[in-house]
Amino acid sequence: MGVLLEPAPAAAPAVHPNPIVNDFSFVVATENGTGSQTANLTILRALFKMGIPVNGKNIFPSNIQGLPTWYHIRVSKDGYVARRHTSELLIAFNEATVAEDIKNVPAGGVCLFNADWRNVPTREDITLYSIPVNMFVRETGLKGKLGNYIANMVYVGAVAHLFGIPLDYIEDALRFNFGGRQKLVDSNMAVVRAAYDWSVANIVKVDPYAVSRMNETSGMIMMTGNEAAALGAIFGGVNFVAWYPITPSTSLVDAINEYLPRFRTDKTTGEVTCAVIQAEDELAAMGMILGAGWAGTRSMTATSGPGISLMAEFTGMGYFAEIPAVVWNIQRVGPSTGLPTRTGQGDIIFTYYLGHGDSKNVILFPSSIKECFEFGTTSFNLAEMLQTPVFVLSDLDLGMNNWMSEPFTFPDEPLQRGKVLSAEEVNSKGFARYKDVDGDGITYRTLPGNENPRSAWFARGTGHNEKAGYSERPEDWYNNMERLARKFDTARKLVPGPVVQRMAGAKVGIIAVGTTEYAIEEARDRLVAANLPTNFMRLRALPINDEVSQFVAEHEYVYVVELNRDGQLHSILITEMPHLATKLRSIAYLDGMPLTARWLVEAVEAAEAQQEVL
Repeated sequence: MGVLLEPAPAAAPAVHPNPIVNDFSFVVATENGTGSQTANLTILRALFKMGIPVNGKNIFPSNIQGLPTWYHIRVSKDGYVARRHTSELLIAFNEATVAEDIKNVPAGGVCLFNADWRNVPTREDITLYSIPVNMFVRETGLKGKLGNYIANMVYVGAVAHLFGIPLDYIEDALRFNFGGRQKLVDSNMAVVRAAYDWSVANIVKVDPYAVSRMNETSGMIMMTGNEAAALGAIFGGVNFVAWYPITPSTSLVDAINEYLPRFRTDKTTGEVTCAVIQAEDELAAMGMILGAGWAGTRSMTATSGPGISLMAEFTGMGYFAEIPAVVWNIQRVGPSTGLPTRTGQGDIIFTYYLGHGDSKNVILFPSSIKECFEFGTTSFNLAEMLQTPVFVLSDLDLGMNNWMSEPFTFPDEPLQRGKVLSAEEVNSKGFARYKDVDGDGITYRTLPGNENPRSAWFARGTGHNEKAGYSERPEDWYNNMERLARKFDTARKLVPGPVVQRMAGAKVGIIAVGTTEYAIEEARDRLVAANLPTNFMRLRALPINDEVSQFVAEHEYVYVVELNRDGQLHSILITEMPHLATKLRSIAYLDGMPLTARWLVEAVEAAEAQQEVL
């Protein structure tokens, strides 16, 4: 170890005396725009098909090509899918970053790099393997971008040999990635096999890392959160989508366009039953979906933080005019353009109060691709039942990376349209657009096309009386605001409730939303070993309900874990539960990377030590 391993005669992989099987992480370092994503997804899906729990995280720059990119693959026999703090295996295929990448490999780790490079640094405490990439590229006769694609397939073949991935799984993964286009599969597999055979003949394996077949992914699926959200929206009845491209939400609408011909084609006309329009900006997109929502159409948009900023005024109008619409916010790192290709949870407090005046918005927080699918229907149902814009706050990690899941369940329950009056019901019940008949703050509405002349209404601005007549009378404004507050309290009973996981003897709690769940799950297991059992509540929505306050009250204190600087969820919870404020403690962190269990354990232990001092 510690020296470059020269090519050797034919050698089979050695059996290490202390093998580490299905329990490590590796990172692939390449250059953005070279087609490495296909190679990385091939490795990820091959491992998934071997029955091994895996997760892939693409850490890519905010430009088209040329800058460094890293792809992290977590292999865990125990089913952990959070990002590892360090990666034991490095595939170093970016010469510009190879020195820094090798420096970051932990002691005992492994590095595979391009043998054609000069001045690659060595380390005495890691294993280095090299493979002559240019030889394989020359044999194909391909140059330029196609040559880069071939170079990436070289490391796929070497990885398959070094860590024990059977080539039939690699071929099956390529077939999936290329949509069954056999010519592409064959050309790529030719390079993979050549690199594999060369590695078998020339590389002596001395490291302990290996993979082996398991049966932990049988019957499961793998896809991105944005793809799952697109499917969920389609099955949830979306009829109109207006959007403006922005990372990392663009792929959500791209997936809607891809799935519509397959799942939403009218058998008579042959046309899709959902319109997708690219607006001139996010402000226009929000105006379009509110217009469609007013007309009775299930409408949505997808955006990220900067787009949410532009939607503020229209959101306020939708809140006060009480128009249903759905907004998917795939959160990224701000402010402004910020780090558009990094993940975070920095839009929570802004979205919750988005609008002008006293407004609060309903928010859903998916943490899995299954919930992305389910919230496709749930968000529309809530928007129409509550007659208000509903926001779904995902994030880049969930939205753009591949995750495992049980298959989705078809939403076989009827769509919930809420309090919509028919022509007959207008006569029997009467109609005043903003009158609270049932005491829940939710009024009845009619839709354009209702044949009863008494169903028509017209509102000017957001100041109105019960009959939608324009009003600046103080009592009308006050009464309307009080009713909207009652409606928000009703929403507490309608939104998805929190999910709670308990441990025996736990006196400390943790509250979080979204994808921090996976680092928290792993950290909780480690904290048990340190004699600190914890209970965990994952919020799935705002506003909160009584179950949240009960959870906080039953613990000595509760850590609120989130991916932002200022503890935004923590601030909201203090506002919602001021009598329990002293029990809530913020653990907030943001560097653009998905949270790791190691960081969280250290943060909790530091907080516990501080508590002992106090």
